[in-house]
Amino acid sequence: MTMTDPLGDMLTRIRNGAARRKASVSTPASKLRARVLDVLQAEGYIRGYSQVDYGNGKSEFTIELKYYEGASVIREIGRVSKPGRRVYVSVKSIPQVANGLGITILSTPKGVMADHQAREQNVGGEVLCSVF
Repeated sequence: MTMTDPLGDMLTRIRNGAARRKASVSTPASKLRARVLDVLQAEGYIRGYSQVDYGNGKSEFTIELKYYEGASVIREIGRVSKPGRRVYVSVKSIPQVANGLGITILSTPKGVMADHQAREQNVGGEVLCSVF
């Protein structure tokens, strides 16, 4: 069976793993998922991730979740732009999450980046997800 929203699946795995206080979760690997994980790691929402190759072109990421004083660093994580309804924004209308405490991850012509980087580089794009 094919997956219609691979990025949404990864975000759900992270959300479920954090709710169950798991140390790590795994998800199939792709370039878009790697770029989103790079942003999450740079912003301090996850400890890191590693790629495990199984051969035949199949590989997966093992994502190490981050906790602070027993609570998950990620309080909310959700998909904004979905396969049935894509959401695009200009640089002037990039949404702020929790009044600037959270981040919005965008796919721009200059790559996948957090909202504050997109404002600095003056680019808009597709709103992939929001994290708080």
